[in-house]
Amino acid sequence: MFGPLLIALIVLAAAAFVLLIWIVGNYNTLVSLRNRFKNAYSQIDVQLKRRYDLIPNLVETAKGYMQHERNTLEAVIAARNVAASANTNAARQPGSPAAMKELASAEGALTGMLGRLFAVAEAYPDLKANQNMARLMEELSSTENKVAFARQAYNDSVMTYNTTREKFPSTLIAGTFHFEPAELFEIEKPEQKEAPKVSF
Repeated sequence: MFGPLLIALIVLAAAAFVLLIWIVGNYNTLVSLRNRFKNAYSQIDVQLKRRYDLIPNLVETAKGYMQHERNTLEAVIAARNVAASANTNAARQPGSPAAMKELASAEGALTGMLGRLFAVAEAYPDLKANQNMARLMEELSSTENKVAFARQAYNDSVMTYNTTREKFPSTLIAGTFHFEPAELFEIEKPEQKEAPKVSF
């Protein structure tokens, strides 16, 4: 009833349809995973912006008590501005190796400067007793914890995306449609992985 040519065409059409469904499924999975890690980065962005907003208030409060520590206060603001700029770049292209490395470096420097500020502040008992300073320090500490949780969620999403894009046969789709690997948000120095210690 059906000729061999027609049967061959039906088999080829069915195979092409299955292949198309497979390609679309893999492509959509990669898109979903990429969007998931970008969304996870947006949570980091929210917390970092909150952190950057708290720092000038903290420095302004400390300025009234730490007249002789002008260099430290200015260094904290400078580090905050560099980190805010790096975060803006990373928010534009979450997962970009260059942007994420720049952000990790800037965040490490900012954390180091905040630690230095807190160490210097220990020598000023009136500053330690200031309620506004204590409240800002508590908010900053809480924000640091939220940044750490958001960073972990982002890194987990990036790991899932990268693992999926590297597995065969998804790697064929990733290469064809330019799904680039995403960079983790890691702070290299162990002492910088911890939130600044608040002892007020």
